[in-house]
Amino acid sequence: MSKRHFFEPDLGSEPDSPFARDQDGKLVRRNYWLDMGDPSVIRAMTAGIGARLSNDQKRAHLTDVGREHLIDQVCVQEILPPQA
Repeated sequence: MSKRHFFEPDLGSEPDSPFARDQDGKLVRRNYWLDMGDPSVIRAMTAGIGARLSNDQKRAHLTDVGREHLIDQVCVQEILPPQA
């Protein structure tokens, strides 16, 4: 992945979003994620605030906060239909 595709929240309706980034693309509320234990991050990304993100956005975010080891637990396996 050459350029990470981060989720971009609507800061007008969600000014305190833990996914907010500054003009340089750095996570503004990084400590929000760093203060969580792995089980809490998994819950937040699968059933909470990150549930609506695409797998690519989840991967990029987890990598950015140093939680790459959770990717398999957070990203739903996409099953492709057999090709005819």
